[in-house]
Amino acid sequence: MSARVFNVLFLCTGNSARSIIAEVVLNELGKGRFKAYSAGSHPRGEVHPMTLEVLSAQGYEVGTLHSKGWDVFARPDAPVMDFVFTVCDQAAGEVCPVWPGQPITAHWGFADPAAVVGDRAHQLKAFSQAQNEIVTRIRLFLSLPVEKLDRLALKREVDQLGRSPVTGD
Repeated sequence: MSARVFNVLFLCTGNSARSIIAEVVLNELGKGRFKAYSAGSHPRGEVHPMTLEVLSAQGYEVGTLHSKGWDVFARPDAPVMDFVFTVCDQAAGEVCPVWPGQPITAHWGFADPAAVVGDRAHQLKAFSQAQNEIVTRIRLFLSLPVEKLDRLALKREVDQLGRSPVTGD
């Protein structure tokens, strides 16, 4: 007997760092229960090199990652999403497409590591910090009894996760 796999879309503006990290992490940690995707409202067109570096250093597969627009997931042939999470404040304030299937939505804001200025070490630290915070929040999400909660309770829980402070190592 196979359990249902839930589709999750992570949205950001550029789809080059936070949403990509969330996609990769959920696909790895939630394997068999969740299938994650990511997109941007104004995709940068490429994944930030430090995103790839930080994910690779942690052993995640990065070979097929690419930056894409959210319109890809609003098409009739796109997978139907069960959850849609914005991971940057700018995308949270934008008018999103109407997602087929009425997914549960929430805002899980994280600081933009791509906006950090300074030397390479300082920037890399920001990407590592973002990844750690995303991993923490995804682990909390994975601990939810998604299959047992009704829609209203699940919405309340994912909203609460977005409001909870998350600190990485």
